[in-house]
Amino acid sequence: MRTVGFADLTLRDGQQSLAATRMTTAQALSVLPLIRDAGFVTIEVWGGAILDSCVRYLNEDPWERLDAFHDVVRAPHKLRTLLRGQNLFAYQPFPDDLVIAFIKEAVRSGTGLIRIFDALNDWRNLQLALLAVKAYGGSVEVGISYTVSPIHTTDHFVDLALKLADEGTDRIAVKDMAGLLQPEETLELFRKLRRALSVPITFHSHCTTGFATLNAVIAMQEGADTIDTAITPFSGSTSHPPVEVLVAFAEALGIDHGLNKPLLMQAQARLFEIRSQLAAYVDPADTMCRPVDIDKVDQTAVGRILEALAPGDKPHLAQALSLMRDLLQSLGYPPHDDDLYDAQVPGGMISNLRSQLRQMGQLDRLDEILEEIPQVRADVGYVPLVTPTSQIVGSQATFNVMMGRYEFVSNEFRMLLRGEFGKTPAPPNPDVLRKVLGPEEEPLRYRPASYLSPVLEDNDRTPFVKTHRDLLLHLMLKQSADEFLRRKYAPS
Repeated sequence: MRTVGFADLTLRDGQQSLAATRMTTAQALSVLPLIRDAGFVTIEVWGGAILDSCVRYLNEDPWERLDAFHDVVRAPHKLRTLLRGQNLFAYQPFPDDLVIAFIKEAVRSGTGLIRIFDALNDWRNLQLALLAVKAYGGSVEVGISYTVSPIHTTDHFVDLALKLADEGTDRIAVKDMAGLLQPEETLELFRKLRRALSVPITFHSHCTTGFATLNAVIAMQEGADTIDTAITPFSGSTSHPPVEVLVAFAEALGIDHGLNKPLLMQAQARLFEIRSQLAAYVDPADTMCRPVDIDKVDQTAVGRILEALAPGDKPHLAQALSLMRDLLQSLGYPPHDDDLYDAQVPGGMISNLRSQLRQMGQLDRLDEILEEIPQVRADVGYVPLVTPTSQIVGSQATFNVMMGRYEFVSNEFRMLLRGEFGKTPAPPNPDVLRKVLGPEEEPLRYRPASYLSPVLEDNDRTPFVKTHRDLLLHLMLKQSADEFLRRKYAPS
């Protein structure tokens, strides 16, 4: 019998996508034993925006959060962390010594599987993190940031996957952060990856544009080893495909998923309680989702979708997509957003942009900004839009609309053009390069972190840095970490 492993992202990316990363450690711990025992092959609990949110909003020590999760889940290499390559858990490259020290502490604190990715798919920004994880006994999954452009063909991604496999990654993840993969591309990509690679393959996508759940089924059929999912009510919308629905498809396909459905339903019930506690941080549209009983998912609809998928041609795939969207809406999941596909931006970015424009009284200019984003992205070399490039490109598009094209340029956009984040997939627009950098300034030639001086041996320690873990937070998160540490050690 064929098997597939489901990874649960509820406690990291699910609540980051739908509840602004406000789930506390105590709330997560109240459901983690159920998720642990439900049979997921991987549970992603740390990384991404978790560290910043812990110190900035939750008044929690992220290291203590990881310790608490490890106390519950002792299985080696089951707890997964998302790491932004040389950027660690922040937005720009850090010196090599800090990257190595952070990874060493994370692996030895119990997160044995680390997924690393780079916003530009610059393998030089992944190499050191990959080596460090393996040196300290962890397993590495490298995520390929999927995007759409004239140079990002299926063969381009396959070649990148082969390069990363040659560098020693243990697994490859197709990381479709903006939900841009369409069913026909998913079919072609996973067939080619499965033929080319000997390492396991994971599918990761967000439901924002309405493709992810059908694509997860296609990836499952084409031999993906693991599918990233989330548990309702922290699935769908800008989060991940609902595991409850994918279990129904796996069973219809005769694929062993290894999940304990009664425990999964218990976890779902507890998560609805947690969502109600986090209501202030959840978009009203995402509160309409209701409990989903795995055994009551419409089997007739599942069969019709699988029947439409069988021929594999574009018209039938389009039919399957329409049927899947109908099924998801009938179960109470929010509808997809076509505007986000056209702008090619992640869901979290667009919600932040709407909020900022509303505060400025400029919400009526959103459509202009969404039209400008693809142009800015092309000007800067067709970078994938994922943290931090999504924020950089989105901000610059806003400046262009408000002030004139490249009349004002953010420091981060200048850094992106200079190569301080890495090598862009294509050369930037030379006219924009000259206007922003001037005729004298040349982009960086070498790996960005090679220009950075080590920091761990500096002696500018502050009184509130008491431990090595404190030091790591202080060096990476700067002011937000310092304010947290002052509160942590303040006399009671």
